[in-house]
Amino acid sequence: MVSIIRTDGTLELSHGRSLGYADYGPKGGRPVLWCHGGPGSRLEPQAVATVAVEAGFRIIGIDRPGYGGSTPVPGRSIGSWVPDAMELVEHLDLESFAVVGCSTGGAYALALAAIEGDRVESCVACCALTDMRWAEGRETMTGDDALGRLVAGIWDAPDRDSALRHTTEIIGIDGRGLIAQAPTLPIPPADLAVLMDPANLSGYAEASAEMFRFGVQGFTDDRLADGVGWVSFDVDRITCRTVVLHGAADPIVVPSQAQHTASVVPGAELRMIPELGHFSISARVVPVLTEM
Repeated sequence: MVSIIRTDGTLELSHGRSLGYADYGPKGGRPVLWCHGGPGSRLEPQAVATVAVEAGFRIIGIDRPGYGGSTPVPGRSIGSWVPDAMELVEHLDLESFAVVGCSTGGAYALALAAIEGDRVESCVACCALTDMRWAEGRETMTGDDALGRLVAGIWDAPDRDSALRHTTEIIGIDGRGLIAQAPTLPIPPADLAVLMDPANLSGYAEASAEMFRFGVQGFTDDRLADGVGWVSFDVDRITCRTVVLHGAADPIVVPSQAQHTASVVPGAELRMIPELGHFSISARVVPVLTEM
């Protein structure tokens, strides 16, 4: 088994903001940009880094604005994040790369593939939210469970400040209230095994701190950005091979969202894995990358 040395970095962007990232190496590996979930951070791919490096990949996790080492950007959209990622690509001297997006990050991966199609070799949208302009998918995110009520409250807020207040009231400034949402969801056994894995538990404190270093700004801005749907990029421009990877037992982003994404992304292949859920499905990302 290879030894993984994570290199954390902060890039000062051309317009004065900071971008945090983590490079899981080696530099000679095939580069993969990892777009984390919401909430999340550059630390998310740690769980698959060893397997990825053994398979010949170099995973690079990127903090979206408002998470980890990346300065918040009020009013940001999904597509407006792409230039930040491309500044990092140039900083790391990457000619081309694959892109993975998990959960909320799936749309950001698709935006990279759509806007920077000449540089993106392949794309994996894993347990990913779909375009919220699709009414049925939007309804699955705003149900009667605690998480659905949280999301609905953010989308119904008249402005960002109100949305931030709502989020803080529900989950706290450090996000700890999100854990209280879990009992309202039918978490499948495969996800419970991942959540209770000692390796994941040992890294929880660091990961949580990075998710909420800027309070709930990153999480709230993610919800506001995905709430308007995919209006800031055009999936019809995606030409690279794209796999929509999803767990059939996912209770957070239900399988119908993956089916919709696969139907609107040109040439996308849907892979629905029985018994896996929102967290356990990430173990299938590296095998899919290897095949692609």
